Amino acid sequence: MTSVLPESMQKLIHHVKEFFPGDDQLHRMFEQCFVNTYETTMKKQEDGKTFVVTGDIPAMWLRDSAAQVRPYLLAAEEDQEVADLLEGVIRQQFAFILHDPYANAFNEAANGRGHQTDHTKMTPHIWERKYEIDSLCYPVQLAYLFWKSTGRTSHLNETFQQVIETIIHVWRTEQDHENQSSYRFERADVRQSDTLIRDGKGGRVVPTGMTWSAFRPSDDACTYGYLVPANMFAVVILGYAAEICEEVLHQSSLKEECLKLREEIQKGIEQYAKLDHPVYGDMYVYETDGEGRVNLMDDANVPSLLASPYLGYLPFEDTTYLNTRQFLLSRDNPYYYEGKYANGIGSPHTPDHYIWHIALAIQGMTTINEAEKQEILAYFKQTDGGTHFMHEGFNADCPEEFTRDWFAWANTMFSEFVLSLTGKAVKGSPLYHQLMKNKSNQAV
Repeated sequence: MTSVLPESMQKLIHHVKEFFPGDDQLHRMFEQCFVNTYETTMKKQEDGKTFVVTGDIPAMWLRDSAAQVRPYLLAAEEDQEVADLLEGVIRQQFAFILHDPYANAFNEAANGRGHQTDHTKMTPHIWERKYEIDSLCYPVQLAYLFWKSTGRTSHLNETFQQVIETIIHVWRTEQDHENQSSYRFERADVRQSDTLIRDGKGGRVVPTGMTWSAFRPSDDACTYGYLVPANMFAVVILGYAAEICEEVLHQSSLKEECLKLREEIQKGIEQYAKLDHPVYGDMYVYETDGEGRVNLMDDANVPSLLASPYLGYLPFEDTTYLNTRQFLLSRDNPYYYEGKYANGIGSPHTPDHYIWHIALAIQGMTTINEAEKQEILAYFKQTDGGTHFMHEGFNADCPEEFTRDWFAWANTMFSEFVLSLTGKAVKGSPLYHQLMKNKSNQAV
């Protein structure tokens, strides 16, 4: 764990305080949440890699670790030590992917901790082997944004190329999960969302062009195997990988492989993952099996349908997205809750009527309505449960009741949202481009 806060991070804290003068509550909340990942979850390894725990669980999730450090890219633009630490995170993520691309969470050493009794191909390095598409997306996203923020390409090397080749192989295999995949997962004596049906194979799907996922970013099992937001994320990072292949690696054949798979997945989304809703019109579904069964909902965890422009799949003003968003932020979404202190999206992963701070942050960063942004900020300030930290889920009528008092991902997402209100976002990200577009329109 680290202690002394770099000057580059202190400058960002000072920037927020200047932008919101006199708001002592927000100042304290932002400072606590912003430094939480840096001060409590990051551990530099002897080989230069950086291990990042998720908070109250001593394992490194590929998804969480990438999201946890994302705002620090703003500091890395001018701070070599912070950049070195983040490059260490990326190198650690790449090593884990090459160890097992189907695993979602890993141990710091080969110590055999975690869910070693699960019926799947475990190793002592693996904490959990729930296959989730986003576990492969997030490290590529972080590597790309690190390049755009710092100009560094030292991490975009032969190892990165092996990672991309591995990801392509897995996603192509899982385009026909029923006939081509050997992945199985079962956990004994747990709720259904923690294991897969059909002897660990999951629900039946047919080929669509999309790639199959066993679990959602909540670590809950998919109802139907084509998780649409995760496939949207895959489309985006295959575009990132193709750009890197062309501009850094000079690998034209691998670039073409990325673009071909990207096109197939995107075509599958547009053909199988949309419907004409009688109330909301043309919109995206959360999951499908390719045979007409769909799941109309959204989960608080990212990737989510709500987050699709934040991830970069489509524009913030896209009509189909706005239709989908209207559905997601309504009672027709079974995990949208309205309470005394906030309205927002929760998850089947947490109790009924519990809203997630992560979902509020995404709602705030994807709206094009300034009043909605301010409403979200107010929600944050009145739902910290008196801790000045963010949490996983909180009771919309009693924020003092919450899950996970040390959940670094939620703290980071709040920090990123607040920074976006001040006009700051990570270079190269869709949010950055949107903020630049807004500034340009205001200037005109």
